[in-house]
Amino acid sequence: MINKDQLLDRLDAIGQSLSKTEQTLLLLGLGSVGTELNRLDAYSDLDFFVITKPGFKDRFINDLDWLNHVCPLSYQFRNADVGWKIMFEDGIYGEFAVFEESELDHIPCHGGRIVWCEPGYVPQIATLDKPVSSKRPDSLDFPLNEAVTNLYVGLCRYARGEKMSARTFIESYAMGQVIATLHLHKAELPFDLDPYSNDRRVESRFPDFSVHLSEMLQGYDKIPQSALHILAYIESIYPVNTKLSQEIKGLALHLGATLL
Repeated sequence: MINKDQLLDRLDAIGQSLSKTEQTLLLLGLGSVGTELNRLDAYSDLDFFVITKPGFKDRFINDLDWLNHVCPLSYQFRNADVGWKIMFEDGIYGEFAVFEESELDHIPCHGGRIVWCEPGYVPQIATLDKPVSSKRPDSLDFPLNEAVTNLYVGLCRYARGEKMSARTFIESYAMGQVIATLHLHKAELPFDLDPYSNDRRVESRFPDFSVHLSEMLQGYDKIPQSALHILAYIESIYPVNTKLSQEIKGLALHLGATLL
C-alpha cells in the first residue's frame, strides 16, 4: 500500500529531476497533491502540470526520461496531446500534462501547489488563484425534467433488450442530474467540492441522501427497479408531470419491477 509520504516524496523527486534539465520553470501539484493536501490518502494519485521554458514542451512530452530517472515507469499511456497517464514500478500512479506558461491563461489551475520552481522565476499564472466555476444548476426545473425523460428513454431501451444503454440513461444520466441538484434541497456538509464532478465525495457531502444510493443503483439486472426508486425520490422534491410519471411506472411494471 502506498502511503501519503511516498506520494509527496515522489512529487518532490520529480521536481528535483526537472531542475537538473535547466529547461523547465515549474512543477505544479494539483488535486489532493495540490493545496487540498487534507484529502491526500493512500488511494490518491499524482496529478501535476510541468511548465517548461519556451520551445521545450515537446521534449518533455515525447521523452519521459525525466520520470524514469526518478523511478522506472512500468506503464505509460499518452491520453492527450500534452500529457500522459503513468504508473511507476513501485505502484504509484499519476496523470500529468506539460505546458508553456503562455498556454495557461485559459487552463484551470486553481488549487495548484508549487512543488518546485526555478530559482528567481516568478510564476505568472492568472488561473492559479481563480476558482473554477462549479457545474451546479440554480434551479430544479431543467435537471429534474431531464432526469425524468432519461428514465423514460432508458426503460424503452431496456424493453428493446438494450440493457447496457438503459443502465447508462437511468443509473448514470438520470442519477447525475439528481445529484447535481442536491445542494438546492439538502444540507451540504463541508467537504471539498470537485468543480468538475458533482458525484465526487457525495457520500460525505450529503450523507442523508447517500443512504438511498443502493436502492437507486441496483445494477444491470434491476434497471427498472432502480428507475422507480429514482422517480420516487424526484417526486418527493419536485412536481413530476403526471402522464410521464404514469408511463414510467407502467413501463417498469411491464419489465418486471414492483411498485414501491
